[in-house]
Amino acid sequence: MNKQEFLSKLRKGLFGLPPKEKKEHLAFYSEMIDDRIEDGLSEEAAVSEIGNIEDIITRIKAVTPKKKKSAGTIVLLILGFPVWGSLLIAAAAVVIALYAAWWVILIALWAVFGALLGCAFGGMVGGIILSCYGNLSTGLALVGTGLVCAGLGIFLFYGCKAATKVTLRLTKKWIQGVIQ
Repeated sequence: MNKQEFLSKLRKGLFGLPPKEKKEHLAFYSEMIDDRIEDGLSEEAAVSEIGNIEDIITRIKAVTPKKKKSAGTIVLLILGFPVWGSLLIAAAAVVIALYAAWWVILIALWAVFGALLGCAFGGMVGGIILSCYGNLSTGLALVGTGLVCAGLGIFLFYGCKAATKVTLRLTKKWIQGVIQ
């Protein structure tokens, strides 16, 4: 493991520590690696000589004092719950409603695509039948309308497909962010 990989893992492992403290630990281990490199070790050897990254993270978190909340802060959190709890629930409801509305729009677009395909098929079949029974001008107009619907359906298909892919990708990232 090189210096950048080591510091990156250390940064991720120190998640939750105050930024100032995290910065101090990163600077300390960066300087320690640099000192060993100056002594003639390769970057990988210098990093491996420091020790196991998991042990280092455990040691740092063990000696870091936990910040305790005062009694006044706890009382304010409890007494303020009706206000901030309601706002939190309302915000979550708005986010869920917007997400659901977006899916409804996507489903409606897919339904329009299906309707256009149905109109295209019906228009062409109906136009051919009308043309065969002697109503040529109406039949050709209906076939033309069916072709226009087919063309619009093709364009809408690619738009719906792209919007659905993007939505699924963003949903996946959002779920992964919530889980982590």
